[in-house]
Amino acid sequence: MCGIFACHGHPSIATFKTTALQCVKCLRHRGPDWSGNWIGNNTILCHERLSIVGVDTGAQPLVNDEGSIALAVNGEIYNHRILRKHLQTPYNFKTHSDCEVIIPLYMQYGIDAPKHLDGMFSFVLYDKTQDRTIAARDPIGITSFYLGRSSTTPGAVFFASELKALAPVCDNILSFPPGHVYDSKTDKLTRYFEPSWWDPEKVPSTPVDYKLLRKTLEKSVLKRLMAEVPYGVLLSGGLDSSLVASIAQRESLRQRDLINSQTNGTTSQANGDAPQTGSKLVGIDDEDELSTVTFLPQLHSFSIGLPNAPDTKAALEVAKFLGTKHHDFTFTIQEGLDALSDVIYHLETYDVTTIRASTPMYLLSRKIKAMGVKMVLSGEGSDEIFGGYLYFHAAPNKEEFHRETVRRVKNLHLADCLRANKSTSAWGLEARVPFLDKQFLEVAMNIDPADKMITKDRIEKYIIRKAFDTTDEPETKPYLPDNILWRQKEQFSDGVGYGWIDALKDNAELNVTDEMMKNPKAEWGNDIPDSKEAYWYRMMFDQHFPPYCASTVMRWTPTWSKQSDPSGRAIATHVARYENGDVIPS
Repeated sequence: MCGIFACHGHPSIATFKTTALQCVKCLRHRGPDWSGNWIGNNTILCHERLSIVGVDTGAQPLVNDEGSIALAVNGEIYNHRILRKHLQTPYNFKTHSDCEVIIPLYMQYGIDAPKHLDGMFSFVLYDKTQDRTIAARDPIGITSFYLGRSSTTPGAVFFASELKALAPVCDNILSFPPGHVYDSKTDKLTRYFEPSWWDPEKVPSTPVDYKLLRKTLEKSVLKRLMAEVPYGVLLSGGLDSSLVASIAQRESLRQRDLINSQTNGTTSQANGDAPQTGSKLVGIDDEDELSTVTFLPQLHSFSIGLPNAPDTKAALEVAKFLGTKHHDFTFTIQEGLDALSDVIYHLETYDVTTIRASTPMYLLSRKIKAMGVKMVLSGEGSDEIFGGYLYFHAAPNKEEFHRETVRRVKNLHLADCLRANKSTSAWGLEARVPFLDKQFLEVAMNIDPADKMITKDRIEKYIIRKAFDTTDEPETKPYLPDNILWRQKEQFSDGVGYGWIDALKDNAELNVTDEMMKNPKAEWGNDIPDSKEAYWYRMMFDQHFPPYCASTVMRWTPTWSKQSDPSGRAIATHVARYENGDVIPS
């Protein structure tokens, strides 16, 4: 992930440059490899780079030959080679960066350029000839992005990867809506992402196709192996990260066999603790186009938890089954508590669920980056798509089930995507999320929700489990052990160790009094914390950000549930549903 900051329409852009460089500097954790800026007319683009693709040539902002179009991007464009190949007008590419293709796409399609991108991205592009700025965010909001305005600089519009870069210069900030594009010509945001599943009232009726579901997810994982740097997989031991790790490892082994066959078995194996980069091979992306990826002699996986955490044991079992080089990290409760203020600063939220889950991920990301890894695959999105959270047991019918999955996917940019992006980016690490691939979403979100619903004999996320169940395919090697493939859901904040959430609640009791709960701050308005833990986090948020930044925060709450605690463990289903291990796949 990179960090971008931009301003369009500033009356004194040369004077503002010093301030802009200070604003983007606070995003350097996202892009520790290089810094760049560009000024044209009344617009400035600033960029902090994390190099993953086009490592030697992809410094930003990117500019065309005429110097009339400049671009600052945060993200990865997985179909960039296909887009380059099918441009109507030849373009002189100056770099190997996957992002540079956005410039000729804009020249060809104008404001419709984002429709053609397959990836995760936020970008700001300035057309000097038209004095026009367009900005866009990927369809689901995997990359974080904000738009701001200032009452002291009317007419100017600001953009940044994180809230903290806008807070010093803007007093009106919103989370840039996913799947939208901004055009300075109209000063409006327009939704460009229009998938068939967008309307929650249109309940799909397509029966599940298990082979298609499996094939589409496999393709999604493979295209996300596009990298020229060491990478790995986050492996919690839960279903979603385990499936992603399994697919990535199968590809790693396939590539290794390919190298061995090409070199008569002379390829050396890496046995050290740190990932090592090997040969560049080909991976498959859209339309079976070939793209260069970096081959790791052995896939590395990473997990974290308190000692004897539920997820840690499962992750070790999965890693052993798959044959990954596994790195099992632990953290203490005190280490987690000590990191809370920094976590909230990086997350830019006070949502209880997000903070609980982000703290271990934040600590793990630091460990991973210290090993020289710059990119990891992660399993976010599956629970929203398939109704994997335990509260989905209470869905009254398939229509309500579907509406809730659509709502959750649309809000991922304020919840799990925000967590994954900012927890990892805090240490210059990039997280890629295969479950949120556009093509995979098109398949998975159009499945009849009756097939997704949890029944007496069907565990949550039954259909994605069944898609990777090879029991009836003796010629196919199993993707996962059965007890992992059919393991009950643990939310990450629970799975790292039940003592973590208990400790957070206990410390909130020490820091927030009953009197404070009765007298919340006046500037909080109607956004009143409903627990001492939530109150505690809000106080820490206020130490980092002015009150108007709170408008960008969404609280995660389960539907169809009377509980106030968002933990999956707090739902009775967690204990009662599978306490005897009697749920059997049908």
